[in-house]
Amino acid sequence: MNINFSNVRVTENIQEANCITHSGTFHADEIFATLILSIIKDNIVVYRTSEANDEMKNSDCIIYDVGRGELDHHQKGGNGTRENGVMYASCGLVWKKYHKEVFKRLNVEEKDWDYLYNQIDKNLIQFIDANDNGLTPDIGVDYKYVTIASIVASFNPRWDEDMAISNNRFIDAMDVCKKVLENEILSQISKLKAKDKVEEAIQNSNNHVLILEEYMPWQDFVLSSESDKAKDLWYAIYPSKRGGYALHCVVKKLGSFENRKSLPLEWAGLENEKLQEVTGVADARFCHTARFLATTDTYEAAIKLAELAVNNRGE
Repeated sequence: MNINFSNVRVTENIQEANCITHSGTFHADEIFATLILSIIKDNIVVYRTSEANDEMKNSDCIIYDVGRGELDHHQKGGNGTRENGVMYASCGLVWKKYHKEVFKRLNVEEKDWDYLYNQIDKNLIQFIDANDNGLTPDIGVDYKYVTIASIVASFNPRWDEDMAISNNRFIDAMDVCKKVLENEILSQISKLKAKDKVEEAIQNSNNHVLILEEYMPWQDFVLSSESDKAKDLWYAIYPSKRGGYALHCVVKKLGSFENRKSLPLEWAGLENEKLQEVTGVADARFCHTARFLATTDTYEAAIKLAELAVNNRGE
């Protein structure tokens, strides 16, 4: 499955335009907003300006990231804040207004719209909004923190180049970001297909271990599940993409590296014979130094490691 993005071009003639955004330096905010619009609208023609006048505001053009209107966030006090404190920028405002039309175009069932809207907002759109509003966290390092926003920024004309090429660079940045947006949307749609299977596995789980018969995304669904059994899970076992089986820790929250219960300290960094000697499990293959993952050659060995980990009273 692919997303059919419509053609986008930038014009110097306002009479040709059906979309209006700001001129000058462009950012991930309006680049991704334009891409979202190109999913639902045929033949996007963008006019870039420093100010949206009354004539523009009274036209049929979609105006975003300029003009202090419904899809801009530069007005005093901004234009709304999510429950988690992340302020809306134009990308988030466009996504909020038009996501249902996007899902209609992609033939997504209406019952899944809210879930997908929130997942895509959380996994991609919110960072773009936060960055545009100056809310990107300082991670305390002395190298450049490369993000999708900084990659987009690098497409702007350099100081010794003619600004006349800015519109061409705008399109170049869109071409790169198009695959990023497409991948995020399609990945979330794909992931949703696993939800019912994970929920069933949660209900069938016991002794703090989730068992999946095939490899599939599961962490999001375990952490968001309303089942009491989900809250009691420490580990998941599933067939590994590399062959054999994986024993994986459940994290305390998404994006965290802190596990509900890590694998035993004495397993950390061991593999093959050394891991087998310490655990007494013949088909044990590897345990990550961070103790969030162990692998085995067989399902039975993964079950044995899980039992040992559950019963371990060490650190």
